Amino acid sequence: MLLFLSFWTCKKNVVRIPEHSAVYDLASPIQLGNDTTRVYLTDYFLYPEKIRKIIPPSNLKLIKEKGKKEILLIPEKDMKAMENIRFQYEGYTYDIPVLRSVKKPVVFTFDPQGKQYRKVQLVGDMNAWNPENTNLELKDGVWQTTLYLAPGQYSYLVVLDGSKQLDPGNKERIDNNMGGSNSLLRVGEKAGKVPEIFTDRVSKDTVFLFYQNAVEEWFVYIQNQRLGEKYLISSGNTLGIVIPEDARELKRSELRVWAINEYGVSNDIFVPLEKGKVIEKASLLNRFDKRASTLYFLMIDRFKDAEAENNHPLDTGEVLPLANYMGGDIAGVTQKLKEGYFDSLGINTIWLSPITQNPEGAYGFWKDPKTKFSGYHGYWPVSSSKVDYRYGTSQELKDLIEEAHKRNINVILDYVANHVHEEHPLYKQHQEWATELYLPDGSLNTERWDDHRLTTWFDTFLPTLNLENPEVYEPMTDSALFWIKEYNLDGFRHDATKHIPEIFWRTLTYKLKKDVMFPKNITLYQVGETYGSRELIASYVGSGQMDGQFDFNVYDDAVATFARPDVGFQRLNNSLEESFHYYGVHNMMSYISGNQDRARFISYAAGDISFEEDSKIAGWKRKVGERKPSDETAYDKLIQLIAFNATIPGIPVLYYGDEIGMTGGNDPDNRRMMRFQDLSEGEKMVKEKTAVLMKFRKSSMALMYGDFIPLRVENKVYAYLRSYFGQDVVVVFNKEPEEVTLKLDLPQRDRKGQFKALFDGRFSYDNSKLIVDVPANGIEIIYN
Repeated sequence: MLLFLSFWTCKKNVVRIPEHSAVYDLASPIQLGNDTTRVYLTDYFLYPEKIRKIIPPSNLKLIKEKGKKEILLIPEKDMKAMENIRFQYEGYTYDIPVLRSVKKPVVFTFDPQGKQYRKVQLVGDMNAWNPENTNLELKDGVWQTTLYLAPGQYSYLVVLDGSKQLDPGNKERIDNNMGGSNSLLRVGEKAGKVPEIFTDRVSKDTVFLFYQNAVEEWFVYIQNQRLGEKYLISSGNTLGIVIPEDARELKRSELRVWAINEYGVSNDIFVPLEKGKVIEKASLLNRFDKRASTLYFLMIDRFKDAEAENNHPLDTGEVLPLANYMGGDIAGVTQKLKEGYFDSLGINTIWLSPITQNPEGAYGFWKDPKTKFSGYHGYWPVSSSKVDYRYGTSQELKDLIEEAHKRNINVILDYVANHVHEEHPLYKQHQEWATELYLPDGSLNTERWDDHRLTTWFDTFLPTLNLENPEVYEPMTDSALFWIKEYNLDGFRHDATKHIPEIFWRTLTYKLKKDVMFPKNITLYQVGETYGSRELIASYVGSGQMDGQFDFNVYDDAVATFARPDVGFQRLNNSLEESFHYYGVHNMMSYISGNQDRARFISYAAGDISFEEDSKIAGWKRKVGERKPSDETAYDKLIQLIAFNATIPGIPVLYYGDEIGMTGGNDPDNRRMMRFQDLSEGEKMVKEKTAVLMKFRKSSMALMYGDFIPLRVENKVYAYLRSYFGQDVVVVFNKEPEEVTLKLDLPQRDRKGQFKALFDGRFSYDNSKLIVDVPANGIEIIYN
């Protein structure tokens, strides 16, 4: 019988940590809405029926209907910024943090200035870019609506009788990274009085943190068990945390910490432990420590051609070379792996483009120059289980993964679940499994990314599957599971994540836990692709779905900041801190140098592509950059972007070719054949510095698990500190066209060893004061 208590029971003195947890990995915090929040218990527990008690705090109402594997949580008005909900399961307790919503009502108004409109709507980050979600009402001559928004920045447009326009009543603008701009709405300000917590030192079995601003309550977890006051020692602005004895029995465990006061929740602290001891050396980590990942994304057809016999480009005359097969194959990836190419770059995870069989013919159309497209990219599956013969064989894929694992390198697969090609047997046999191609008004339901995001087709020959239907999502999640089990893959990059309903992701993740992760006691990394607001992106991240997604919002701001002299570092720092708010500081989001859907960064930085033009047209109409950028300072700016990704929290991702500064417009010009020989001096420099940065990332506990502390945020200069129990890394960027000397005050604390410069620049350090020279358009990293 399941019991519910609406009050806290007395905490036991001793925390018991199960050797085999009922919760896979770490339970992600439950983010509440303003009203009622549905929590799926299978996100956390494989067998919710084994839960004996659920113990919420007194200011959180819990509702559970008999027989359902979900609960409803309704916050009371006096709920604190963070609470804890406890589950009793097979003799152990499991604790999950619960975060109160920070959304507040915001009245948005639009003054028509005497003009008459039949309908006024809002479209932007606040409503997933769907104008039907936000209709304004005309009151006293002014159109208005009330929005519930978290503090932050929101890009938007007003929609006047169906026409999207900039808001004439708001002069603040932000570029939309597509050659235009949006209006910008700012909501709230950063609360300056919330607690800020930092790693300090380790003494035997005690971890010490220090903090700024008052703390009303600590939330300290080891694995998924909250530590009571017995384990906490508070003195002044320092907190000591005694590691429980049970942690010594675990090969790997993690300590997580938050603090709260009346103003909100602090940043998070994340500390990995081995046998109950704090891990202070990166050499103790292994390929299953996901936060230590460094990713490399390669498009198989465009990477390395090792077997000419499987080259089968389309020869119908309908397909131009850039849109045709170029011969890259699985054997080519294995060859470069054996040559040590990925090791030399500091890469420990390879992300392969989709590998299933694609159609034989040409599809789609581009009018100028006229061309159709082959399925060289892999995103048009005609099979859910067969390796495309143009890439290689099933055995070659197994050999690649086995070779990677020998080298402690993971391999994740780009998986396409949203759609199939019209030649796929599944669609031929079950056309009713697809969503409707035509909307009720008769219009085509293609490329309706926002207003019909769960049903839209990418093209008329790519049926979107109705993945809300169990008859569809059950076999399709089984197909995804097949790839992990058959090939011993280490995870997925999931294509078109936001276009797929959550039930698919929850079902797949549940099956992965049940059939792979729990039985093998391993971790898998699942990362999603969603273009949209942080709120939308975050809705797919958590214990029951993705580990992380690509942070395209930070990427867009990083591209603008490093490529454009008129954009200051304030924009990038604000963007990063906003992401921390949604995903946590110690997140597993992925931070990219580029991808297959964006023009190459270096071509923007060199001015070979303008931010005001269509980069896809540019790639077709002219040779963007030829073999090198027209302005070679773009190489330095590219290194800045790669250094930024390598030194912030999250997981850095290299897009193939960025390690040598390959140029190009948008798709397909950003998918040129990879080059390994005859590199220019600029390309060699980028490759050498990229390798230094990625190897340093893998070797630095401060970069993988440390605090993030901004030191200087100005138009042309940006400096921040990553710190982990006396291991410090100071990262400094300079956008000026000449060298600058910076004087930085570091927090007062004990530091281990002598400081060094990663790129051998001049610096001096004395009594927490650092003076460092940073080259023009350059980067320097000082570390101990």
